[in-house]
Amino acid sequence: MPIFEINLPKNLNKALGIPQRTPQRSQLRVLKKLLRRARYTAFGQAFGFEQILQSKRVEKMFQQNVPVYSYSKIYKDWWHKTLEGESDICWPGKIKYFALSSGTSESASKYIPITNDLLKGNKVIMIKQLLSLLTYQGISLSAIGSGMLTLGGSTDLQKGPGYYAGDLSGITAKKSPFWFQPFYKPGKKIAKEKDWNKKLVDIVEKAPNWDIGFLAGVPAWIQMCLEMVIEKYKVKNIHEVWPNLTFFVHGGVSFEPYKVGFEKLLGKPITYVETYLASEGFLAWQDKQNAKGMRLSYNQHIFFEFVPFDENNFDADGEMLENPEALMIHEVEEGKDYALLISTNAGAWRYLIGDTVRFVDKENAEIIITGRTKHFLSIVGEHLSVDNMNKAIHLVSEEFNLSIPEYGVRGENVDSLFGHHWYVACDQSADGVALAKAIDEKLITLNDDYAIERKSALKRIRVTVLKENVFMDFMQAKGKIGGQHKFPRVLKGDILKDWEIFIQNK
Repeated sequence: MPIFEINLPKNLNKALGIPQRTPQRSQLRVLKKLLRRARYTAFGQAFGFEQILQSKRVEKMFQQNVPVYSYSKIYKDWWHKTLEGESDICWPGKIKYFALSSGTSESASKYIPITNDLLKGNKVIMIKQLLSLLTYQGISLSAIGSGMLTLGGSTDLQKGPGYYAGDLSGITAKKSPFWFQPFYKPGKKIAKEKDWNKKLVDIVEKAPNWDIGFLAGVPAWIQMCLEMVIEKYKVKNIHEVWPNLTFFVHGGVSFEPYKVGFEKLLGKPITYVETYLASEGFLAWQDKQNAKGMRLSYNQHIFFEFVPFDENNFDADGEMLENPEALMIHEVEEGKDYALLISTNAGAWRYLIGDTVRFVDKENAEIIITGRTKHFLSIVGEHLSVDNMNKAIHLVSEEFNLSIPEYGVRGENVDSLFGHHWYVACDQSADGVALAKAIDEKLITLNDDYAIERKSALKRIRVTVLKENVFMDFMQAKGKIGGQHKFPRVLKGDILKDWEIFIQNK
């Protein structure tokens, strides 16, 4: 796969009769490549990949022949076979690595197949992103040649029968090329550490010995690390330790809530670079300075489809309806929200990744992430789903013999402490402190990411017990009465502001 693309002027292309490499053409090329590679797999045989490739409208026949998949459906129908060691199921060969993602209703973690082909594609995008930094204005070349401190999962992967599993960041670091090792920090020994607190302590100890130009990771973890370094060495800001620190590469959660606190730790401004790197692949990347959004990786190893995120395709709980409308990249409109379907060289086919995106520049295929198809709470990377919340409330209700018909959860940041604030409806006598402890314990068993964050950034869990009528009165005040209207499980934005004002006046 090429790292560099030669783009001839449009008028020269036209004069020579060379078709322009538009996003549409690039995507069709990617789809055909994926289908050719996977046509002899069990999945490819089942859905007639050979016949699809011979059709005049490959993309349309692909959509007609292959159903859309959620994680639970594709795991139940196909991916469990790869986890059990079978070869040539959804992608040629045997899957040796699985990325562990956040909890589902079936288990504590999702097992996402990772192939060498996917990792190669991800590396190409990473290199393209690094090369794009050379075009940035006001950036020192010494910074680009400095080290990159990545705070990610352990490279000491979980050993299964014939496979390894762990965070994608851990798998990527373990399989990173030799030329990258001199730049990669914290280095192999510390990266292998599974105890997050010990990993942070070890990083802080080594910090003065490193020349760091890049930081990469979840904002809350990075912020915590910088605070520890500053406190340890009694400096005013992190640039007294790492003078070449110039870039912060982030993704996964919104950076906006962290920005004010983060910049208090700096001695000079730095450049923020957003990425869209999911367990399923490197989906998009910020390819130029001050870009409005991130450029989709449309010409590499992922085929994208876009399902309008509306009542025609999703129910009130965020579940995708049967036979949704799925658009290709040239059919989308700017300013509208779409749920992403992806097909990849790791055996994901028409897979609902769960994120919603919005095009801010269609011509350049630039997107922003607007949310999840289902409500999630993730202020520090805990990826707490409504499914997790519902299960925890149900278990706690049974344990305490309480009726908790309604609840809502907000994230909060008070005095540099990140936490969750639960509002629960209960007309019985209930102790908020005891409920907080019990809910916390249940969520730790239900969600691996939550369990990790409770040992690091997520410091405070509290519960406010309110009468059931408070929740009902709020819904009535909002004009949302009836079976189709539900109290929001995740309180954010305007709804949160309205809720705070409402309960203050009760």
